[in-house]
Amino acid sequence: MTKLAIIGGTGALDLFHPSGPAIENTVTRWGPASMAPVPVDLGSTQAWFLARHGRPHHIPPHRINYRANIELLQTLGARHVVAINAVGGIAPELAAGDLVMPDQLIDYTWGRDHSFSDDAVQPLRHIEFAQPFAGPAGDALRRAAARTDIDLQLGACYGVTQGPRLETAAEITRLAADGCTVVGMTAMPEAALAREAGLDYASVCVVANPAARVDAEPISMAEIHRVLAQSMASVVRLLEAWAEEM
Repeated sequence: MTKLAIIGGTGALDLFHPSGPAIENTVTRWGPASMAPVPVDLGSTQAWFLARHGRPHHIPPHRINYRANIELLQTLGARHVVAINAVGGIAPELAAGDLVMPDQLIDYTWGRDHSFSDDAVQPLRHIEFAQPFAGPAGDALRRAAARTDIDLQLGACYGVTQGPRLETAAEITRLAADGCTVVGMTAMPEAALAREAGLDYASVCVVANPAARVDAEPISMAEIHRVLAQSMASVVRLLEAWAEEM
């Protein structure tokens, strides 16, 4: 079975070609996953796709069962994961529609189940997490972008906020002062749990909008969805090249 997996929004699933039925059992020891993973084709390569917000899209970021999602993909044999994340651009040079691969993150979330080391059954582990996105998946993404001439900007710091509301202007000012260049709601605890589970994990962020205060215009959800829809063709092409590199 394939060792590749994609975690993304529900809308992203419609961009890939299912190559088989979804699995039937989505219940793990941590409860049910967001949805049943579906095998999809990335060119000539197969990967699992899991929509983290469920299908239809209904699970808010702070209610996602990240532990179940990661464990289910691991059980299915996944070893290399690329997450697709919609983000706001904090750095002024980032424009709507840009693709960004972060190498760092700062976690501002609370109340989420951040670890598998949460009971007497699971041994306590203090994972090394200095480079949260480092690994073969990220290396292959860089090679894939260069080979396909896709503009994938490198070196962003992802500020992870609680959601589901968007951030205030003062919060974005604070995030910028902390060194964050993009802001989103789903990279944590997903990235840390993947590291705990021994999964190689990288992220492709789609800048859906300038974050609060960066742009004088109010943020429009309709505009966010329009930008994401336009950008997904490049994401699919990048992931197909990534699968070839892997």
